[in-house]
Amino acid sequence: MKFKDLGIIEPILKALNEEKYSVPTSIQEKAIPLILNRKDVLGSAQTGTGKTAAFAIPILQHLFHNRKHNNSPLKINALIITPTRELAIQIGESFSTYGKHTRIKNTVIFGGVNQSAQTQALRRGVNILVATPGRLLDLMDQGFIKLKDIEYFVLDEADRMLDMGFIHDIRKIISKLPHNRQSLFFSATMPNNIVDLSKKILKNPTKVEVSPVSSTAETINQYLYYTNRLNKKDLLFHILKHHKINQVLLFSRTKHGADKIVRNLKKQKIKTAAIHGDKAQNQRQKALKQFKSGEISVLVATDIAARGIDIDKLRYVINYDIPNIAETYVHRIGRSGRAGDEGVSISICEPEENSYIKDIEKLINKKIEVINEHPYPQTDNPMTAEEKKVFEKQKAQRKQEYFAAKNKKKSHSSNYKDRHKKRK
Repeated sequence: MKFKDLGIIEPILKALNEEKYSVPTSIQEKAIPLILNRKDVLGSAQTGTGKTAAFAIPILQHLFHNRKHNNSPLKINALIITPTRELAIQIGESFSTYGKHTRIKNTVIFGGVNQSAQTQALRRGVNILVATPGRLLDLMDQGFIKLKDIEYFVLDEADRMLDMGFIHDIRKIISKLPHNRQSLFFSATMPNNIVDLSKKILKNPTKVEVSPVSSTAETINQYLYYTNRLNKKDLLFHILKHHKINQVLLFSRTKHGADKIVRNLKKQKIKTAAIHGDKAQNQRQKALKQFKSGEISVLVATDIAARGIDIDKLRYVINYDIPNIAETYVHRIGRSGRAGDEGVSISICEPEENSYIKDIEKLINKKIEVINEHPYPQTDNPMTAEEKKVFEKQKAQRKQEYFAAKNKKKSHSSNYKDRHKKRK
């Protein structure tokens, strides 16, 4: 089947052809006809399945037909909610790409940046609004946005939204939406709390499922290094040097851990930057731009911050921390070896993560090749329950001390500036 067989209008087909897209993915083939027929859809699909186009194309088509028969001023007729800035930007770009011949306008709003450019775009008028929950509610409270004209509502990455604590924001937004609307709900996983939320949003939905990602591309060579927790940073430097890696996306479990990796690599004169939720939007965009252009060789990311990042010809991915959810491993390494190119995945495993490797190998139904020839072999055993309890307590204490010192330093700096101002 091709896109032209799905009943898509010429202006959108033209844009798809220009992007060399002719064959829809599984989720697109299933969802587009349903959405064009104005059905509510409950989509179980992960990032990388093409779900953005699955909802963007039919929404653009509906709005194009509506505009042809109605020349009233621009109103926000479609709202897409997504958890992260990067995903919001990516979705906005997709609407711009597929809708470039339709004259349908979209804009993207997210926190972490000055709102003036976003409010100016809203004043000029848009048909489609892509938003993160916090900034949307903020601009609604200020009177810049009203949701009374919404005809199409999309909640994307619903499971991540709930993981990030947005449930109350989502409920507030839903309460402001018109009752008569078409709603689309996408989530990679479907636990009970997600199903319950979908019932509050959707009316008689059709469920669309795409098989969960449980296999890794044949083009990705996967390697595993076992080591001790305290030797991880030295092993990482050894790997980067030994493989002569000049561009790698490196995953860290936490934001604090990502910053620590950056500090360690910078000490070794390796150009590195981190992207995570505590970084300002302009910092994240700058780091991504520098990574793509080759100015920095290592981009350290947390899983949530990395959603929506797409880097052409990326060869290397390193798992500095092994994810405790096996599917996350598949998503991480799937960022390399795209479009038939060869990719390399390297995982660094400490004793506490050994059990995660077993879960991953069970999911992908494949043994990951172990590299034993390196200077930092794993000699420690996994901690006992009691040792783990003590370790976690010490870790929490160190974290507390670190942030207390950081806040003290910030407070001291602020007081100094205030005193300096008074003298002036």
